[in-house]
Amino acid sequence: MVSRLLRPGRALPGMVLGLGLAMAAARITEDEAERKRKGPGDYSRAIERSQEFLRRIKDEVGSPGIVVGVSVDGEAVWTEGLGLADIENRVPCAAESVMRVASISKSFTMAALAKLWEEGKLDLDAPVQQYVPEFPEKEFEGEKVKITTRLLVSHLSGIRHYEKDIHKVRKKISKKSSQPESKFTVSTTEMSGDVREALNDGVSKYEAKCGTKEQDISGAQKDQKDQVEEFYIKDKFETVIDALELFKNDPLVFKPGTQFLYSTHAWTLLSAVVERASGQKFLEYMKQMFKDMGMKETVAEEHEPIIYNRARFYAFNDKKRLTNAPYVDNSCKWAGGGFLSTVNDLLTFGNVLLYSYQASTPSSLLPGFLKRDTMSMVWKQVHNTEMSWDKDGKYAMGWGTVEQKQECGYCKHQNHYVSHTGGAVGASSVILVLPEGENTIHLTNKRTPPPNGIVVAIICNMQGVGLNSTALKIALEFQKDIKTICS
Repeated sequence: MVSRLLRPGRALPGMVLGLGLAMAAARITEDEAERKRKGPGDYSRAIERSQEFLRRIKDEVGSPGIVVGVSVDGEAVWTEGLGLADIENRVPCAAESVMRVASISKSFTMAALAKLWEEGKLDLDAPVQQYVPEFPEKEFEGEKVKITTRLLVSHLSGIRHYEKDIHKVRKKISKKSSQPESKFTVSTTEMSGDVREALNDGVSKYEAKCGTKEQDISGAQKDQKDQVEEFYIKDKFETVIDALELFKNDPLVFKPGTQFLYSTHAWTLLSAVVERASGQKFLEYMKQMFKDMGMKETVAEEHEPIIYNRARFYAFNDKKRLTNAPYVDNSCKWAGGGFLSTVNDLLTFGNVLLYSYQASTPSSLLPGFLKRDTMSMVWKQVHNTEMSWDKDGKYAMGWGTVEQKQECGYCKHQNHYVSHTGGAVGASSVILVLPEGENTIHLTNKRTPPPNGIVVAIICNMQGVGLNSTALKIALEFQKDIKTICS
């Protein structure tokens, strides 16, 4: 009887159930063993979701290539490239791809300024002419005014951006403060100040087109070139003092400290401040700072040197065909938008500052590149400023800052983070730092040494791409995985 019931092809229902439970238990045991084997560095779910976010933005804007890097608690846990760094030679994107980081250069320069301030070589509140007498003293409406380093780093100086027509800029600022933004401007709010301002100068021609989409923005490249010549400068400037000639004699847009105007030219003036305060050429000082930080692939964009893994840069023409981006020379704006880097170096930079932000003094830890109080000042929101790529935030000092906030239970929770986006000819970028907060569950039950938090860097070889929201989504996916691992 038993042999008949157990012969091949026959099984008791209870035996089937028992076998199924045993197999399920075995799978659970295997899964637990695999998770233990992989340890706290298993972010496969976050990576899978983030890959989808990356594909979406790449497809939406038609970028030839895009590269991402993510670190958790100072350790790079994911780097990946999608698409091509060089279309003509079919070179794929990789973590080693070197691209323009555009306005992230402002955050680099801010680190240099903060270091000089800590060393007592720079007074943030002294008139800028104390360091750069070549920059003339300014008046506004017949009254002498003072421009300081502190005002310059938060875009409160009144120095113009690329638009030369001061009356046009003043009119735009006045209109912006009294009216809601246009449809087109809303779709570009995530972009860096450089590209956003360049695009909005040609907005009237495009608002007439109903249903303008974000991916159509790149079709305005021709208008950018016509409207904002200084975004496409081809002239080489031998020194940062020479570059001041572009704007130093122009009138101020407003009285310093009273309004906000994103200005890359203001950072060219800051590069001259770095030179005089440090006693070194700006690029020499920055090169040493990058070396000290361990940023081996970050350099000023010069056309003559051989730079391995340098990507090509692209834009769409008025017929919506992909073309090589026009030639530009960024020597007029090293400090505000002239550096090349990789996602690995951007992660390093973010973690150097995150460590400085969190390292206690005195302690048994090594000191940060900057002091903790210095970083708190740099990342603190400044009154009367804006953060164009996230309306929930404000500009700080060379960074945009969003503060933690939740007004009602189970409603929107606003995470504290800092970031800076970049928009250059043929390139877009973002670096985002999400420090571990009091509501964040850590990888272990006990506190680990800093840096504690998530850093995300994204670079791509297409201009006019808003990357901040994608970077924030990616950071939050990794934060979810941290909580899952701890549970």
